[in-house]
Amino acid sequence: MLCRLFLRTALLVVGVFGADSKSSAANRTIERTVQLRTHSIYAPYIDQDLQNRWWDFGADAVINTNKHIRLTRNRPSEMGWLWSRLPITASNYVMEVEFKISGESNHLYGDGMAIWLTKSRTEPGPVFGSVDKFEGLALFLDTYPNARHSYSFPRVVAMMGDGKTEYDHDNDGEANSIGACSLSFRRTNVATKLRLTYFKDEYLDVKVQYRAWDEWTPCFTITGVTIPPTPFLGFSALTGAVSDNHDVISVTTSSAILSPLDKPRDKLRSSFFGGRKGDSPSGSSSWSWFFVKLLLFAGACAGGWFGWQQYQRKQRYGGFGGGMGMGGLGGSRSGFGGVFYDSKRF
Repeated sequence: MLCRLFLRTALLVVGVFGADSKSSAANRTIERTVQLRTHSIYAPYIDQDLQNRWWDFGADAVINTNKHIRLTRNRPSEMGWLWSRLPITASNYVMEVEFKISGESNHLYGDGMAIWLTKSRTEPGPVFGSVDKFEGLALFLDTYPNARHSYSFPRVVAMMGDGKTEYDHDNDGEANSIGACSLSFRRTNVATKLRLTYFKDEYLDVKVQYRAWDEWTPCFTITGVTIPPTPFLGFSALTGAVSDNHDVISVTTSSAILSPLDKPRDKLRSSFFGGRKGDSPSGSSSWSWFFVKLLLFAGACAGGWFGWQQYQRKQRYGGFGGGMGMGGLGGSRSGFGGVFYDSKRF
């Protein structure tokens, strides 16, 4: 039985080492983050001059200093926007947006809002309140289907614009989508948040909190994606014949400091075998570490077996010393050995 368990553990360890051959993006971790004040915004949103040093808002957008920035009210044919004044200069960043989409109707509502990371800014247009043929990344929080689909709405759809391609409005961006998911983020019981993580030219990940606090539902992950350098961060919303309240509650953007590509994820592995700091683990050290784990496991098994034997002896003879106690021969209970091993006293 122990041998069988030992073999299964060995196969599991081999599987873990085999998993190390993932993409470089998946192997990198965020060591720390530094908040970008220029691309973060919270209540009360504006200063005493009714302005914000780092952000512009316009069209039908209304600011409630205690609650939100309302891009559109629950009225037909409204459009509003919020844009950063400065571009993001960080190569890797994490952005977390708390938003709220709500309205009185449970059946007819729309159209949705968008999050932009693009080269241009503050250009009103037909695509969720912003310009078409944009250059950069757009995340559409679409609540109204313009066509029949096999998936449900509301839906998060990502599009990478090249400055020439039009948004596929009639099919809700299906022809342009690089990643999408259907999530019920409208009229939730908890704060609705979207988290975007981007590693330059490597990795884009989107998660949404809408079911419960601190429960992040994965939406999509894309590798090998490139957002144009120094993009502006923006938010916009649009209503047509149907409408909703589209609110931005807070935005937190942080620069991400990543672990180096050549830095091993398991620091113990390199230091244990005398590797230099920053060296990637070689094949020989990986196998050496594997055998060390096997030896450690074997030692644990041996210790467990020895303990079991001692337990059996205690049950049989009334003490861990068996018939030869420390206090004398032949199971004597006198002296130190009798006190230590007397099962009646312990």
